[in-house]
Amino acid sequence: MKNNYINLINISIFLIFSISSFSQTGSVRGFVYDKKNGEPIIFTNVFLQTLDKKNTNHGVPTNVDGFYHISKVPVGDYFLTVKYLGYETIEKKINIKKNTILKMELFLNKSSIKLKEFVISAEKQEMKTKIRTSVIKISPKQMEKIPSIGAEPDLAQYLQVVPGVVFTGDQGGQLYIRGGSPIQNKILLDGMIVYNPFHSIGFFSVFDADIIRNTDVYTGGFSAEYGGRISSIMDVTTRDGNKKRFAGKISMSTFGSKILLEGPLKKYKEKSQSSSSFLFSLKTSYLEETSKKLYTYANEDGLPFNYTDFYGKVSINNRNGSKLNFFTYNFTDEVNYNFISNLNWNSLGFGSSLIMVPENSSALIKAFIS
Repeated sequence: MKNNYINLINISIFLIFSISSFSQTGSVRGFVYDKKNGEPIIFTNVFLQTLDKKNTNHGVPTNVDGFYHISKVPVGDYFLTVKYLGYETIEKKINIKKNTILKMELFLNKSSIKLKEFVISAEKQEMKTKIRTSVIKISPKQMEKIPSIGAEPDLAQYLQVVPGVVFTGDQGGQLYIRGGSPIQNKILLDGMIVYNPFHSIGFFSVFDADIIRNTDVYTGGFSAEYGGRISSIMDVTTRDGNKKRFAGKISMSTFGSKILLEGPLKKYKEKSQSSSSFLFSLKTSYLEETSKKLYTYANEDGLPFNYTDFYGKVSINNRNGSKLNFFTYNFTDEVNYNFISNLNWNSLGFGSSLIMVPENSSALIKAFIS
């Protein structure tokens, strides 16, 4: 009886000590930005090292908003380290306190030294918290590697080399993913549904590759976050405008032309509590006119394909990482065969999204309306 009593006391002391040790933790969270333009850097590794530069098991990749949150870190001093290919590695000495959330904004400079390429994958860490079956991530850099018609990278042309995807361009740009009909594909642009994402000529999508931050294509199972379709989901996220300086781009080809403008409405400063920026993209086709001279072998009267795409976005950013976005799009398409058919359609949408970072909580709150 006495031995059982002693064992019970020992177990109780052990449990109390374990719970006490487990509670001696804190966390660190924040956002990772490109120092040049203030754009969030996605899928980069943020991790903790001891003061003698030994790696710990505490680290996470940033999400599509550049947000990271490392929780359940034992109290003490660490180096908060960020490594990303093409950027300089940064290390910040931090102190983790008991039951406290440390907020750290991190800004990366592009590296001026060219090193041999190495790959850092965030997929293994991401699989611990998210179920991603048959998801394909497409970045603007990947699209640039595919030879394209019109000398401009385009999502429609990249998708043609993705396994399980069949693409047709006969008056509407139909997309078949793993045998599903086109009507069962859900296309999202910043959360807004786009019903005609590909132009009738078949080579081009309505998405400007220069404004895309990331594209997730779910060709298999997807979570309850998405609904209303059974075949696939294509979730396109655009970047914010440059928060530090005005910039733009003008490009032309025999197919069409494009103009991109971006810049700060309220310039980002180190001590400023808020900043805002804009991003506008306009592209149009004049193939019907140029084809009469350049592609007479196709049709003496010219190729009757015309389109105009507009996208606009305004972002308001708070110092702690909270963000309010307003965006709109207008996509038009015209197919005019003389005495045969006259097909015209117009897509118009607008919406707003909100990301809130509560001061004393580890949660990230998102809201959306369109």
